[in-house]
Amino acid sequence: MIIGYTSGVYDLFHIGHVNILRNAKSMCDKLIVGVTIDELVSYKGKQPVIPYHERIEVVRACRYVDVAIPQNNMDKAAAAKKCQASYLFVGDDWYATEKWQQHENELAEVGCKVIYFPYTQGTSSTLINTTLNHLRNNNTDNI
Repeated sequence: MIIGYTSGVYDLFHIGHVNILRNAKSMCDKLIVGVTIDELVSYKGKQPVIPYHERIEVVRACRYVDVAIPQNNMDKAAAAKKCQASYLFVGDDWYATEKWQQHENELAEVGCKVIYFPYTQGTSSTLINTTLNHLRNNNTDNI
């Protein structure tokens, strides 16, 4: 059985999330998805719009996901080893970055290969949140 792993915040779930999960599932028998806990998101200097307990349920509801688990830290190799993943899937916006070259080396040591998928241009949770904030501010001005 081929096991795949990917992780993310999955805040304001959008088509980019669906694309990576669909592509990942097409390459493995079992797809395990790590959903970043709120405390880890905050550590990265961001604040999720949707709380963790709701984000993980949205991910679990996606038909491409076999198992959704908490992502408590950024140790990709430990997660892959724990899940016995053959592949770790990520967007190609990370390709050839110093950070991901290090991840690739660490993952190779536990027998896991990184597969990069095309990043979905034109959408992101940050863009959606910025747009919503802009719309809210404009609506407040008209009251």
